[in-house]
This record gives sequence, C-alpha cells and structure tokens, in this order.
Amino acid sequence: MHLSLSDPILVAEAPFLEETGVDRWGQYQFPVIDRLLDGRIAVTFHVQADSALSYGVTPRQPNRGISADGGGTWSLGRSLEPVAGLLLPNGERLRAGDAGVNPRAQPVKGLKLPRLVGTDIGTYGQQRFDYFRHDELPPELQGVPLARFPRGGSEWIIERARLDDPELLRYTVEGVFPVLWWGDVHVLPDGALLAVVYPSQIAGAEFTRGHCVCYRSADAGRSWQVQGRILFRPDAAADPHAAGRNGFGEPASVVLRDGSLLVVLRTTDGLGVGPMYLTRSLDGGSSWSPPRAFRPTGVMPRLLRLGNGVLVLSSGRPGADLSFSLDGHGEQWTALQPLVRLASPGVQDDSCGYTSLLALDEETFLVAYSWFKRPDASGVPRKAVLVRRVTVRL
Repeated sequence: MHLSLSDPILVAEAPFLEETGVDRWGQYQFPVIDRLLDGRIAVTFHVQADSALSYGVTPRQPNRGISADGGGTWSLGRSLEPVAGLLLPNGERLRAGDAGVNPRAQPVKGLKLPRLVGTDIGTYGQQRFDYFRHDELPPELQGVPLARFPRGGSEWIIERARLDDPELLRYTVEGVFPVLWWGDVHVLPDGALLAVVYPSQIAGAEFTRGHCVCYRSADAGRSWQVQGRILFRPDAAADPHAAGRNGFGEPASVVLRDGSLLVVLRTTDGLGVGPMYLTRSLDGGSSWSPPRAFRPTGVMPRLLRLGNGVLVLSSGRPGADLSFSLDGHGEQWTALQPLVRLASPGVQDDSCGYTSLLALDEETFLVAYSWFKRPDASGVPRKAVLVRRVTVRL
C-alpha cells in the first residue's frame, strides 16, 4: 500500500477559548462531510450543547464550511442548504438522520403518552430515560423522519415514513421526547434500501440495553420493516465494564463487493472507553455473526469502500485515526494512522473522536475531524475542524 496524507486543512476555528467558553463539550466538533446538490463539499459541525435539547434546533452562528475546489479551501456559513442525500434508483434523493431532517425534540409536558414500559439511568450524567412502546405513541412520535427530493422537483419535502417494528421502544430524556433514527442507508442491487440504525431499545428484559437494528424498505423509503437485529452481547474478557455498558451504538455499515454487510459498533459510554465490535451478515441483514471486540477503543466509527477495493475505517477517542483493510473484507486492518497529535499518550481531550469520510475518486477521499488544541497563528490552542486529503494506492 502507498499512502499519501495531506497536511491538515482548516475548515473552521473556534473563537478564543478564554473569551467565549467554546471549550465546552459539544461546540466546534462532531463534523459531517457531504456533497451539496451542486457538487460543492460541505463540512457541517456542531456549535451547540451536546444535548437532546439541541436536536432539530437551527443554529444562529456559522456551523458549516463549504468548498468549491475539492476540499482545498473553505468558506464559513450556516447549514441552511440541505446536503445532496442518497440518490435512489427512481431518480429521487433521500435524506435520513441529518440535522436538517430530525425534528426538534418535543417537551414531555403536554404530550399524551402511553403506559410507561420502564425507566433507566444512563451512564452519562446519570440522566433518566423513560421508555414507551413505539407503536403506542402518538403519530408525531412514530416513524422515520425523512426528506425527499422528487425527480425533476425543485425542493425537499419533509416526510415521516412508516416504521414497522412491534418491539421498538422510544424514550424521553432531559424533559423532552426526541425522535431519532440514525445510520447509514444503502441501495441494494434489487433496488431496495437497507439501513443499520440506532437508538434501538426493544421491549423485554433487555429494554435498558442499546441494540442496533437492520431495516429494509422496498418502496423507496416510504416504509421500513425489520430485517434483523444486532443484539448487545459484550465480551467480558475484552471489557471489564461490559456488564454495565449502555449497549451498542453509532453503527457504521458498508456493503462489501460480495454483497455481504459489515458493521462496526461503539460501546464507549459514561463508564469510560470501551472496545469497538465488528459483525457481518451474509443474508442481507437477517442474521449476524456474533459481535467481536476487535479494537480496544473508538467512537463514531465510519466506513468507506473505495473504488479500488480498499476499505477505510476512521474513528477516534483518544485522538482521531484511520486504518485500512487492503483486501476489502474487513478482517485484517493496517496499523492506525493518527490524524491528531496527542499531548500525551491516551489523553481523550484532544479531539471529540468523531470523523467523517467522503470519496473523491477510486483511490482518494477526504476525512473530516476535530482537534481541540490546534495552535492558532499566535500559538494559542483553539478548537478546530479540519480535513485531510488521503490517497491509497495498492
């Protein structure tokens, strides 16, 4: 493998930490890279508190960098223009899970909620979660928030797709009821859509555990049915906190060349750093191999299959990094390629650890990430959102 990694390219730099308090968790981090409809590249990042109270809230300050030259230079703005989304076989485009699609979390006060299934205390901040059956909720709290751009249309149409999942639970937290559905969506050879998503607590004895679920849609995303579940089955030998974990979350999924599905999962939670797990499906997401802990740490894993067959995995915490599966199967990975210079080994406060990937051609991609202590022109550490251009040749 020949690896070429550009110098970091600045997308956005936070104001001085001591003047603005932007060193708070949640601001100038969590970057997502995508294309706009006109082909320009956008990196959208978080500028609000990392809280359910921020879901669906339109930011009042710049939260997006836009590049018209393939990621070489960036101009700042607000994320008012939707990203291009997924092109469907029928010529429509679909967006699911992005900040412009997920609705604002509704205050619990005033909602007519069904019988409470149960309550749990999360590992982050000891927050209380109250769970309710999805199919018993009011219509505005059910389904999948989507946006559709019709073929030949002129604007995005907000939709709420039907979600057929009799076991699914949804929750309240921080006094609000969020409606979230997050994960990668893929177009299969037969034209159907497949998505591996979270959060996905399910009714029964394990309702407090986070699982991930594979949904399939045969009608261009207007309804979704359960294809299979990835149940939380932690490895106690790989994780001393396995028994107390929140469960699986932040699934990254990819369809491999042979048609199988590969998924990488996060377990890091308020108990501390946890391993990432890997599982695969050979039958279109109906059944899954036992999840295997394959890396001791990592949050928000991202997967990208390049045209030359190389599989890219990015993740972080501590720092941010890349690794590669040269045969594209995802069992063997190269050593980690760090993107952030850590102040000391193992520190977790140098980056949010969230990354995002965008292919430019068959062997080149952009990776977006954050660095919390990037020296500015005066040498003052400031939070920054960065990209690098990466080329992988076999």
